Amino acid sequence: MTPAVVARIRREWPLGASLVTTMVFLTLGDRWLADLGSVAWFTLMLGWLFGAILVSAFAVVRHAEALAEQVHEPLGTLVLTLSMSGMEMMMITAVMYAGHGGSSLARDTMLAIVMLVLNGLVGASLLLGGLRYHEQTYNIYGANAFLAVILPMAVLGLILPSVTVTTPGPTLSPLQAGFLIVMSVGLYSVFLAIQTMRHRDYFVSPEAIDATEAHGGEIHSARYHGLLLLAYVLPIVLLAKKIAAPIDYGISVLGAPAPLGGLLVAVLILSPESLAAVRAALANRLQRSINLALGTALSSISLTIPAVLIIGFITGRTIILGLPPTAAILLALTLVISIVTFALERTNVLLGAVHVLLFFAYLMLIFAN
Repeated sequence: MTPAVVARIRREWPLGASLVTTMVFLTLGDRWLADLGSVAWFTLMLGWLFGAILVSAFAVVRHAEALAEQVHEPLGTLVLTLSMSGMEMMMITAVMYAGHGGSSLARDTMLAIVMLVLNGLVGASLLLGGLRYHEQTYNIYGANAFLAVILPMAVLGLILPSVTVTTPGPTLSPLQAGFLIVMSVGLYSVFLAIQTMRHRDYFVSPEAIDATEAHGGEIHSARYHGLLLLAYVLPIVLLAKKIAAPIDYGISVLGAPAPLGGLLVAVLILSPESLAAVRAALANRLQRSINLALGTALSSISLTIPAVLIIGFITGRTIILGLPPTAAILLALTLVISIVTFALERTNVLLGAVHVLLFFAYLMLIFAN
């Protein structure tokens, strides 16, 4: 083999580690995860699975960024956001379909992703970018287009189910669920048409900075990166059903709140993309950061809600989507602050600090609701 081929194989070591981990846990996982009473064994199982999923997620982002270089903006960040949202959707549906995830898992994960993205990621990007450059600019039309879809979908999907009276509890009737599925897919389809065809210029920086400069790795063919991206996604989906066991066990033994499970899933999914967005902000490519952050929030809500509701129809499970009052107020506050933040064409550290503090408020309310 040539040195280039050897270097390429070494670079893809996470694939081998993930595939081996997947085969081991598919063969022995049920027996290994049946008894997690030992602290050392529980830590080993959780750490092993968490690490395997995390390195695969980083590899997915790496190959998605390589694909993004070949299609340019705004399709570049669309590839990234759809990759992350696809992983989220498949992880949640795999866990729920296997019967290990609670009925509120999707709701808790979507709330965690919205809080991580609209407060944690946006806040960190604006704060760090503002500290380095004082002020940064972006295309306000694109941000407003994102928010125009995020706001109604977040309210209809996560707040409205708590106040409807057709069914008991924070759930939707079959008619309401069917309407929400159609509306989610329809609105997201219209948005994609706007982003990729009719108004592509809304999602490009006013300075026309080419966001593809962000990727520093070696670029190969689209087929090469596409196949490897799918190869890395497969272990993530298969291991998602296995990691649910130690997460549920740890939450029950520690007496931790149930939303902590959704937060852990969100952290697994968003860690690689968050680093990419923060790097872009530090390189004064705020448009890319905003496209990544708001695009992830939008695709997460618009794709995951229909997926879990369809799973509910297939399995006959009741899907809890409505948030409790505290979380609903925090979500509403986040949406209002996001409108204020993206009402101006320039950002600064103050706006970033507000979002970061709201993210810390979300973390606090998980443990002290």
